Amino acid sequence: MTTLHEFSARDIEGIDIDLAQFRGQVLLVVNVASECGFTPQYEGLEQLQRTYRDRGFAVLGFPCDQFGHQEPGSEAEIAAFCRTKFDVDFPLFSKVDVNGEAAHPLWKWLKAQKPGMFGTERIKWNFTKFLVGRDGEVIARYAPTARPAELSRDIEAALGSA
Repeated sequence: MTTLHEFSARDIEGIDIDLAQFRGQVLLVVNVASECGFTPQYEGLEQLQRTYRDRGFAVLGFPCDQFGHQEPGSEAEIAAFCRTKFDVDFPLFSKVDVNGEAAHPLWKWLKAQKPGMFGTERIKWNFTKFLVGRDGEVIARYAPTARPAELSRDIEAALGSA
């Protein structure tokens, strides 16, 4: 696979989504969790979605339970939590693994495109973020500690390259 647009993933409702539908958009792909110290980042992620969506931007949230069992709920519980607690309206996907042999193919590809510190591909924790350009190629990888608002400059630059 050479771009994000060649993958598919099951959404939080259980429907298979061809990620080619996001062709031409700038994306922020994030592994999320409902019971993590970084969970308040949902608010910032939703703010990015609302600020930039009319310019061709979307956040894609992938719940993951591989870090401290911080996403223990069902897809229905995750969706309800995100919508009621943070008014999330960006696309949410079904729970995935981001590390190991069972890692979703999209996440294997993302990690290979932009390894982390010291060339490590492994996702270290919840709320690791990948910025993907309109062409479906990975632009940048951000640590869980990177607050969504800190990404605005990079998002603006990617949006400007239409």
